[in-house]
Amino acid sequence: MKKLSDVYATPADGTHLKVPQDFDVTFNWEYDEGRAAMMGLYRKGIEMQWNAETRIDWSQELDEDNPEQLPEEMLPISGMPEYERMSRQEKAQVRRHFQGWQISQFMQGEQGALICAAKIVTQVPDMDSKFYASTQVIDEARHVESYKRLLEKFGVAYPMTPPLQELIDQVLRDSRWDMTYLGMQVVIEGLALAAFQQIRDHAQNPLAAAVNAYVMQDESRHVAFGRLALRDYYPQLTQKERDEREEFLLEACYLMRDRFDAVEVWKTLGLDPARCAEHMYDSGFMELFRSSLFTRIVPIVKDIGLWGPVIQKGYGEMGIIGFADTDVQALQDSDDTIAREFDARRGYVQSVIDRAKALETA
Repeated sequence: MKKLSDVYATPADGTHLKVPQDFDVTFNWEYDEGRAAMMGLYRKGIEMQWNAETRIDWSQELDEDNPEQLPEEMLPISGMPEYERMSRQEKAQVRRHFQGWQISQFMQGEQGALICAAKIVTQVPDMDSKFYASTQVIDEARHVESYKRLLEKFGVAYPMTPPLQELIDQVLRDSRWDMTYLGMQVVIEGLALAAFQQIRDHAQNPLAAAVNAYVMQDESRHVAFGRLALRDYYPQLTQKERDEREEFLLEACYLMRDRFDAVEVWKTLGLDPARCAEHMYDSGFMELFRSSLFTRIVPIVKDIGLWGPVIQKGYGEMGIIGFADTDVQALQDSDDTIAREFDARRGYVQSVIDRAKALETA
């Protein structure tokens, strides 16, 4: 099997990305278990570890023309004249490259989350937070593995897109531990959950849907971790310090809304990126994505106490302040339930196979 780096559609900038770090490593000599809610989340994180090798049926294949078997409207350039004039084979290539680009960003972003979770373990002063973040490290490694294996079936992959690299770079360079939480657990995980949800809920390919369902089950715990830690911390800051964090959130939300436009895909396929971006901006795909994205982020921002004049004014201008009243706990409970339903479905199918084999040998 080829290395994943051998099937990059566009060349990566070297084999490694190095981000200089400048932060304190914090030891805690009290070993106090601390907050009951945080320790409960830690216990849950331990109990819900899973093995990507055995929980997912990797024998399943992707569709040749539409790998994840997504509705046509979920291709952001569907309906654009240049796309509609293409042959069936050319359209299949576009779908494969766009979906491969998207899964590539999931994989690259999960490596960013892996590094951020490790940074949280070293930085955060509370022992209960260190305990939970350690479970997240293995979660994120498993997610990288899962998306890497899924991408190998696509036969095409892409390096990290510059807007995502810009966001992760900014989070990693900041020496304040809470900014790692804010950037990763709230912003990047929120972005990921919105994108994962689109595939989980709309893909007819069982492999693609299952991978995203299982990853989302973990990610909903990670967001809960960020909520607990930051909700306790932000009331201790000055208004000036909270304003600074609100400005970061606004900048990150504009970046996610406007710049994840798959330029690399369109250039690789010989399409005009500007025409594609113009069509994408008002497409049903992007409207659905933005709605899902801000449903995942805005209520968390309010919940952790970054709800001052700066953020309310900015979110009002963006037209997303109405998402603030979304029931975040209900979303997280749903993510967990849906993953369990995938397990139940696979268990049922396996039981049918086992019964059929037993009849053959009877």
